[in-house]
Amino acid sequence: MKLHHVQVAMPRGEEAEARRFYGEALGLVEVEKPPSLAGRGGCWFRAHDGEAVVAEIHLGVEDPFTPARKAHPGLVCATLDELEATAARIRRGGYELSWAERDTFEGYVRFHARDGFGNRVEVLTPAV
Repeated sequence: MKLHHVQVAMPRGEEAEARRFYGEALGLVEVEKPPSLAGRGGCWFRAHDGEAVVAEIHLGVEDPFTPARKAHPGLVCATLDELEATAARIRRGGYELSWAERDTFEGYVRFHARDGFGNRVEVLTPAV
């Protein structure tokens, strides 16, 4: 068994904001939703390692919307340089970002961010 995707809630009609955070700031690639699900709103994003899909996040509309304050996807960068570049893009986008727990997960360096809806996202890399 392996993980296919993580679903994150978003408010109705805010796909442009989802694209700004998950696509531009986080650096994931948007993929088209299947026609049978497209009418529900939201959008899907993926990361590839050159050959395979290594992460997939589905943004789904939730009414009423409440952001996930604790639950979160955790995305792994290959290097510290990639982690820091991702943090810089997120900051440039004007999103909340914290390194307060940078070294609190043994074996990893990490930060937490909030998407434009207030959902928590963790980005980490193995400590060298």
